[in-house]
Amino acid sequence: MTTIPELKEQYEGLDRRVEIRQDAAIDTECLMAFQYEYPEQETEVVIDTDEFTAVCPWTGLPDYGTLLVTYVPGQSCIELKSFKYYLMSFRDVGIVQEHAVNRILQDLVVCCRPRRMKVKLDYKIRGGIHTEVSVEYKEPGE
Repeated sequence: MTTIPELKEQYEGLDRRVEIRQDAAIDTECLMAFQYEYPEQETEVVIDTDEFTAVCPWTGLPDYGTLLVTYVPGQSCIELKSFKYYLMSFRDVGIVQEHAVNRILQDLVVCCRPRRMKVKLDYKIRGGIHTEVSVEYKEPGE
């Protein structure tokens, strides 16, 4: 049987077991877009998933969240399968929550050049704290 002091020592060592992969990288090369045939329309596209995962850069523990991307296309739209692979590349990346949402917005704007876009990440509660982060982009002159 483990004593309380021994258990405490074992517990304190748990955080040293989590290893952050230094070679993990966000894969923007997989993102693709296709030509949008109705750029003059004010069409809103909404993409969501409750499977977004990255890791805390300090503890290596996973952050889970629901991602919501809303945009009005310009000349092109995001190809969804490539978007899924892009999101999967975050799985082992150490990135803080506030940076993840901004990185996603920047990468998607480069990919499809939307008229407008909003990205929101609603993270699962961790340590009793709930975090929701959102950021918006507007095409110049929009």
